[in-house]
Amino acid sequence: MVPAPDPRKTPHMTAAEANAEARRLIEESFRPAPQDPVHPPTSFRDDTAVPTIGTAPPVPQPGRPPMSKGATDASVLMLAGAGSVSMVSVSAGVLMYLSQYADPVVCGLVLGAPTAVVLALCRLVRQTKETAAAVPPEIHKHYEGPVHEDHRSYSTETRGLIARTRNDCTR
Repeated sequence: MVPAPDPRKTPHMTAAEANAEARRLIEESFRPAPQDPVHPPTSFRDDTAVPTIGTAPPVPQPGRPPMSKGATDASVLMLAGAGSVSMVSVSAGVLMYLSQYADPVVCGLVLGAPTAVVLALCRLVRQTKETAAAVPPEIHKHYEGPVHEDHRSYSTETRGLIARTRNDCTR
């Protein structure tokens, strides 16, 4: 790239001369450099200085900091639990304050019952999913002629510095 001329050393030009010189410099900068057909360029290094944005130190950005997926899921779960507990607690407090003679135990039972029901239903659904996954599928086999079915299972265990393998067969 052609370096820009030093404005202190250049003679004064008219506007037309300056525009013509600017056009010439732009055309020169966009003209491709002659290529060596034997040794074509394989890399390019841009030595232009990176523009300075400012001298201010970095500022923490708003929002959640970057976390792993597990940590993000756990924090969302904790925030949701805290929100639901605080809603129940605030409504119980408002109810007791407004009635002036409400029994805290009764308020706790009335306001805590929906939460207990939801938790019980969630546990029931989770247990049914686990039970359904634990039950082996029912297998129907149809044979023609005499068949011998072998139900042996083999287990292998290898342990120790000098590998010792033990094979067990159960019927």
